[in-house]
Amino acid sequence: MAGQALEGGEKLKAYLEKLGQQITKKATLNVGFLAGATYPTGMPVAAVAAIQEFGAPRASIPPRPYFRTMVKAESPHWGPDLGKLLKANKFDASRALALLGEQIRDELQQSIVDTNTPSLSPVTLMLRKMKSDNQALVVTGRVVGEAAARVAAGESAGGVSTKPLVDSGHLLDSVDFEVI
Repeated sequence: MAGQALEGGEKLKAYLEKLGQQITKKATLNVGFLAGATYPTGMPVAAVAAIQEFGAPRASIPPRPYFRTMVKAESPHWGPDLGKLLKANKFDASRALALLGEQIRDELQQSIVDTNTPSLSPVTLMLRKMKSDNQALVVTGRVVGEAAARVAAGESAGGVSTKPLVDSGHLLDSVDFEVI
């Protein structure tokens, strides 16, 4: 998610540098929406994840900062956790990072599940209803216009999930990690 920087982390960096001196085989951990993960339409999951994280004002999509929220809440224990995992795994960086990757993946998925605000718009809810009524429906500008017209006419979108970020489950299921 380019353009955003995390602040702080000096203690984590110092701790990891100290541990790094004991590790003979280095490895890197990536957690999030990895390259190659796409929706059935071909849209990269990382692009959708970034839109949901930071919003898209021109498309009336508000930010839902599930990723930054998770990093802020959970990252303080990652350094100490990695230290324990390294010691428990005889300083096998790949094994320790894989275990930490599983943990961070789970934390990110939980953050997606826990994100409930801001609420979905009435048009989005109507689109969900329309999609539930017609699984083959492809959402286009015309379809969004139709959903907006239905909302304006007072049609109910009742019975659909109002939970942001987990409509199809694809975003949630695409959270992954890799050790390089």
